[in-house]
Amino acid sequence: MDAVRLILTSRRALARGADAAEMMAEVWQAQSLAQAIGSRLAVSGPPELRGEALGLTELAGRGCGVLDPPELDPGDLRAAQLTALDDARETLLCLGALLGEVGIALVGMASAAADETTYWQCMEAIDAADESRDRVLEMLRKLAAREEVLPEDAQDSPSGV
Repeated sequence: MDAVRLILTSRRALARGADAAEMMAEVWQAQSLAQAIGSRLAVSGPPELRGEALGLTELAGRGCGVLDPPELDPGDLRAAQLTALDDARETLLCLGALLGEVGIALVGMASAAADETTYWQCMEAIDAADESRDRVLEMLRKLAAREEVLPEDAQDSPSGV
């Protein structure tokens, strides 16, 4: 399934999360999806994004690692359904929005946490989501810089005259 569709599915699921356990599962799913997207971009994305994509993979993995993994059927794991990443820019825009929403959801869960363990899990997951979003924004900046250079290169070439 295309990355953008999976991200939109995660955003909807996060928005309708009913209880803390369901919200934590959706946060974990979102971090897992960010990890898979980072991995895909690191392997086959634009060369200038590969270093940041590796960082995203690591940070999103840390975000998954601080949370208890949800009990999911293998078919329900959205990251495993990722088969296409057609438009890096659109994917990164959507992923940045998802990670922002993850951070907001985690702040709410940390504020309402009944125990210290859950509170600290949320705090560490907030850090991971925030740092992951920073990587996404840096990749978007690099894509924008690349797009500014490409039209100039086309004008400078003999066929661009």
